[in-house]
Amino acid sequence: MCGIVGLYLKNSVLESQLGELFEPMLIAMTGRGPDSAGFAIYGDEVGDDMIKLTLQHEDEHYPWHSLAEILEEEFNTAVSVMHNANAAVLKLSAEEMPVRAAITDFDDSIRIMSVGHSIEILKEVGLPQQIAERFTLSGMKGSHIIGHTRMATESGVTMEGSHPFTTGMDLCLVHNGSLSNHNRLREELKKEGIQFETENDSEVAAGYLTWRLREGASVKEALEGAIEDLDGFFTFTVGTKDGFAVVRDPIACKPAVMAETDDYVAMASEYHALSTLPGIENAKLWEPDPGKVYFWGKG
Repeated sequence: MCGIVGLYLKNSVLESQLGELFEPMLIAMTGRGPDSAGFAIYGDEVGDDMIKLTLQHEDEHYPWHSLAEILEEEFNTAVSVMHNANAAVLKLSAEEMPVRAAITDFDDSIRIMSVGHSIEILKEVGLPQQIAERFTLSGMKGSHIIGHTRMATESGVTMEGSHPFTTGMDLCLVHNGSLSNHNRLREELKKEGIQFETENDSEVAAGYLTWRLREGASVKEALEGAIEDLDGFFTFTVGTKDGFAVVRDPIACKPAVMAETDDYVAMASEYHALSTLPGIENAKLWEPDPGKVYFWGKG
């Protein structure tokens, strides 16, 4: 059992309050996931000629500026660094794969959490409130955010096994449920060049989306394929640079509720996680239909 929450702001005036609005939603899911928690926030977007990487390391005092100096020398470009607990967000003008390789060469114990123009993924083992406080979630700004609280079932309690899982540039996935065919799919996806770091079935779902997107599918098409190809019970929320998508399996075994007002669209595994949002008493509320892909975002 896990908890999922998401918040997309239709009203840009609220973007300075995104973290403040979202933090109680994440903490409300503690009962569904006390082992670890994480979130992917979208904002502070860089230009098309740049990339933004979120990195984490076990050492709270890791010398991120030493890494930045190496990257500046190798790519002949300025690198900005923002520290956040044991994480750092780096921005530079370069291509993704050479930067990944340079980071690994510098120190292969650095974990690359996300790469894109807008996304930042932060996650850790611990209670949701501890994770929120660790990364100062309440002070964060942005346009939308998705989060997850985990109660480990099929694999160990580790940061690597916590959600969100990255699925590509500015893409990520959180999952509530369990997949029955993940072992077979993992082997098939490995043959397609998809790499895995855990035995978590949710990482297989993320890998599936990565593969479909590489093959040219849209996010909607990839999720529609997931409905057909992934066996088991699931509610997925997928973050993109422009918004987020929600889909439930055809049986809709795992709970989900949506809320929409003129100011926002929100989703959660349980209604009480939405109860602190402004104007929730007048929101349109509904349960997502089984086997249907929903998407909210820009454009």
